[in-house]
Amino acid sequence: MLKKFTAILSIVVASLAFTSMSYADHHGMKKDIVDVAVENGSFNTLLAAVKAAGLVDTLKGDGPFTLFAPTDEAFSNLPEGTVAMLLKPENKAKLVAVLTYHVVAGKVMAADVVKLESAKTVQGQTLMVVVNDDGVKINNAKVIMTDVKASNGVIHVIDTVLLPK
Repeated sequence: MLKKFTAILSIVVASLAFTSMSYADHHGMKKDIVDVAVENGSFNTLLAAVKAAGLVDTLKGDGPFTLFAPTDEAFSNLPEGTVAMLLKPENKAKLVAVLTYHVVAGKVMAADVVKLESAKTVQGQTLMVVVNDDGVKINNAKVIMTDVKASNGVIHVIDTVLLPK
């Protein structure tokens, strides 16, 4: 119980540091997941990948979706050449698999994530959820911001790109 409380508290504190990003639109949540990510400016690589994979319309759709969104810095930590390789047209299926591995159907807020041990992705595989004194991890990625609301779901920011098996 103390671990979960500590994890929730650390997530809330981290989220407060980014309060200006936490609401898609101050007047009625009119911005979808893609618009919120564009507006933030920390997800340029993710957005380029979403575009290359042909998933923009999907993520602008009704949803709801929960996106575990790796930052540009997370993508820069991949082995050199990985992003360029994934963005090639002949690797579109692999790129789609990587991106859909970051998406869970439904709107799963942070308070619900910490109650889970795993979550099935749109890609079909399962993400492991670990809650401890250091916060929350999705597989090996640390959640660094939570509950970034959009009209069609929620974004939780992570520090590592998740790769399916």
